[in-house]
Parts: sequence; C-alpha cells; structure tokens
Amino acid sequence: MKQWIQLPHIEGVCSRQAHADFPKKPDGKAFYERELGKEGFFGSSSHMIHKHAPTAWTNWEGPLKPRAFDLTKLKDENTMPWDTAPFLSNNFTEIRWWNLNKPMDKLARNADGDQLLFIHEGNADLFCDYGHLKITEGDYIMLPRGTMWRLEPANPLKILMIEASDSSYQLPEKGIVGPHAIFDPGMLDVPAINECFKTQQNDKDHEWQVVVKRRKALTTITYPFNPLDALGWHGNLMPVRINWRDIRPLMSHRFHLPPSAHTTFVANRFVVCTFCPRPIETDPGALKVPFYHNNDDFDEFIFYHQGQFFSRDNIHPGMTTLHPCGFTHGPHPGAFAIGAKAERRETDEVAVMVDTRDPLNIADLPENIEWKEYIHSWKGITNP
Repeated sequence: MKQWIQLPHIEGVCSRQAHADFPKKPDGKAFYERELGKEGFFGSSSHMIHKHAPTAWTNWEGPLKPRAFDLTKLKDENTMPWDTAPFLSNNFTEIRWWNLNKPMDKLARNADGDQLLFIHEGNADLFCDYGHLKITEGDYIMLPRGTMWRLEPANPLKILMIEASDSSYQLPEKGIVGPHAIFDPGMLDVPAINECFKTQQNDKDHEWQVVVKRRKALTTITYPFNPLDALGWHGNLMPVRINWRDIRPLMSHRFHLPPSAHTTFVANRFVVCTFCPRPIETDPGALKVPFYHNNDDFDEFIFYHQGQFFSRDNIHPGMTTLHPCGFTHGPHPGAFAIGAKAERRETDEVAVMVDTRDPLNIADLPENIEWKEYIHSWKGITNP
C-alpha cells in the first residue's frame, strides 16, 4: 500500500466539492478550477481556484508542448503491420497507424507483447490460430502475444495499433460497480473454428511465411503449408473483440467523472480508455467539460474516431493529440463556453485515449502531418 503524505487542508477561496459549485465572481461568472494530482486520477490531489483560465498562455518556448497530428494524411499502404513504423513509442508501448487495402500475403506474429487493433475504417475477415472472426469499424481486437494472424479486407482498413510491449492486456478493476459495468465480459467475441476458417486451410500447395517481431527485429519463418490449420482448442487464453457500441459508459448527472472511469484495457504502465456518446451532466453546479488539470505523472494520447469531441475545437476524425506530462491542460475556450451555457444535452464523440506512465517518443513524421498551431488554440483566452 502506498502511504501518501496527506494533510487535508482548506485555504482561502475554494469549493467544497471538486468539479462542482465553483465560487463566482461579482459579475456572476465562475472562477476556474485546476486539479493537481498524483498517479493520474488515483492518488493525492488538490483543487485550486483561479481568477484566470490556467491555459491562457500568450507565448510558449521549449520542447514541452501539446501536439496534434492528422493521421489521415499518412497515405502509405502496407500489407504487413511491421512495415509501418511506430509514430509514438516508449519501452512499454508502440503505437502505429496502418493502412491495409488488400489481403495480407503473410502471417504476422508479435513476440514483443499483446497487440491491440482499433478499426477506424473498413471491415475484414481475421484469421488466426484460434479461428475466424469478422471485424468492422469501431472494433477493438486484442491479439495475445505470440498469436499468428492475418487480415483479408472487404474494403480498405485504417487501423490504430497499440502494443503492450513485454506485457499483457487485462480488464480494469471495476470495484464497487461490479464486473458487469461498462461492458459485461460476456460481450467479448472470440474467433470460431467455422467453415470459413476450415476453407482457408485448403490451399495445401501454397507456401506460407510468418513474420515474427521480437526485440523490434523481424524473423521470417517459412512453412510448406498453411500453419493456421487448428482443428479445435480449449482454454482461457484467446483473442477477443469488443466494439465501442457495446460499451456503456459510467455516468453521473451531478459530477463530471475523470477519464479513468472510461478505462477499457489495462497494461503494464499504461491504460486504454474509450470515450463514447453519453448524456452530459445536468446538475446546475456540475462541470460540463473535462476539468483543467496538471498532467504531472502521465503522457496523454487521444485518437479521435468520430463525432465532435466536446472538449476540443477544430479536431476531425483521424486526428490525434499528445499532451506530455508537465503542464496544465484542459478544454478549449470554445468548448468551455459551450459547456458553461449547458446548451448540449449529450456528447456524440468516440475517441481512444492512451495514458502512459512513461514519456512517449515522437517519430520523425512527414512535414504536413502535424498541426503546428495547436499550441496556440488556447492562446490569450482569459474569460470565454
């Protein structure tokens, strides 16, 4: 058990309840709250009340800054996932963007860790050691480390790949809400040894290759037959699939829940969260958008899948943002103003967030991929 140094204290102007019922200025407008916390949203925390928005900077110099990238401008097409270099990585994860327009002519195997695929566009047939599974837009597919697999697209695929390097994906601890909250494990789909899988085994004269990634190096193993020739299996280690539409997010009409409430998968030193459409808080005193907070223990990566992300301006599907740890961030001014007016009743966003305990390294990307003015999208706003 961690024993944080905790001495609960109240100083000056504050709200009794975090993220709600903020003190107001003489003109009736609320002051701004900022959360300072340890271990993401799980450790000790304090909540400051400020006169001005904590993101109202006018200038920024140095490498620590929020970044935004448009992955839809990455046009390279590869038939193998390992031909696509990671655009973000550290010792515990690698994040790739993969365009696949035709069937894989080789099998892939990741010996470095579990592989998570999020299907941004398209649909396909997945063939793996465990059988056949149809996949479509919005699916997460978790492939255990060492699984042999290939995809046959029915139409072009755009895939976000998140590796749990030297680690495994697990389900989050759901605590007092119970194991059936957010999504019931019974919603997880599993590959089947069906006729489609059996039919793909029939090419007896075709030589097959398996490209194995281990320690970031590739090894090719050749077979004189299709090694996806399983007749059956039993056990509790297997690929699983769940679509974002099967996720029922935790909600509170009186309190804005932190991103950790939307955790979908947990790996070593990072988590994967899914933001799904949900009703917006209706209590008059409740915050209607994500709260300003210090990003002091985790890097925060978000991939925007569809809809209008309710805390961001000028972000379209296929874009990503990276907020490295070490500075305060929060909603864009336009989003904050809309939230303050309580005009929207529900969100329509779908986004994938990866929070990493270790800094993410950014690969060299083509010049047109980054929205370099992203840092200025909060600039100079003190009273939205």
